[in-house]
Amino acid sequence: MIPSPALRPRRIVTMLISVLAIAVSGVIVGCAAAVAWGGPKDIPPLASINNPFRDVDYSKVPKVQRYTARDGTSLAWYGYTPAPSATTAPARRVVLVHGSSARGQSMHVLAQALAAEGFAVAALDMRGHGESGVRGQAAYVGQMEDDVEDFLRAVPHTGPQTLMGFSAGGGFALRFAGDARQDLFDRYVLLSPFVHHNAPTSRPDSGGWASVGLPRIVALTVLNQIGISRWNDLPVLRFALNDVARSLLTPSYSYTVATNFRPHNDYQNDIRNARGTICIVAGQDDELFYADRFTDLFSQAGKPVPVTLVPGVNHMGLTLDDVAVQAVAQACKA
Repeated sequence: MIPSPALRPRRIVTMLISVLAIAVSGVIVGCAAAVAWGGPKDIPPLASINNPFRDVDYSKVPKVQRYTARDGTSLAWYGYTPAPSATTAPARRVVLVHGSSARGQSMHVLAQALAAEGFAVAALDMRGHGESGVRGQAAYVGQMEDDVEDFLRAVPHTGPQTLMGFSAGGGFALRFAGDARQDLFDRYVLLSPFVHHNAPTSRPDSGGWASVGLPRIVALTVLNQIGISRWNDLPVLRFALNDVARSLLTPSYSYTVATNFRPHNDYQNDIRNARGTICIVAGQDDELFYADRFTDLFSQAGKPVPVTLVPGVNHMGLTLDDVAVQAVAQACKA
């Protein structure tokens, strides 16, 4: 029996609905699989990141201090008193943000050098790091910006202020510089900043420092776009720490922390929107990023900035080497 012409459109619609249902089911299954099994893999320790801290003298690290964020969480920071100055003007304060996986104490050598040059320094344990909350976790994207604002309110400073960030912390400083609260600081110093995994400055897998759970990131991004965030606490980044460092630092990041502790996805917009003074300092031998590409990256995004490359210095050396930390201190004065 041949179907009547009137029945054919109904049959076509039914077939299309069936095909669409199968496609949607496939997307759901694929998304669920990516969330469940698409996380980061274990990677071997990266010696150039782990080993330099063996010789650091932490005996003069200041006593940890605390402030309360707007959600009631107690967050940690370390204060370094500036060397005496001949002027009566308040010292410039440098709010110092560590790199990925790290904590405020990892900035001790640099913080001491900055204080010796007359800067008041506040080295933060960013949320999800050190003694600030559950390691690798945050409640929502944007909470880290809220925390910095809460610190400035809880620990006020009468002088001018610089936000300085290293590596992922440098990326976070760029995020802050291009966002609505940028006027809380008049200067931004980016130390070998992570800009974006697709930026021309990024080496593959950050030079072996990070394992990225790309399928999980993609799936969670899709889910977040439709308002589903219940799995944002799952790990999407794992770092190349040795056993000793893994017990002290943050071995992995949840989707929330990984998304927040970096520039926005449109990092070029962050660069364009930044109104404050920005400068970059990096080691010429940086093994995580292509340091010689920072100048062009910022120029092409519409905001040329001064870039200082320190000869003979790699990624971690930028915060530990005597010559490097002096170069950073001079950049703060420029």
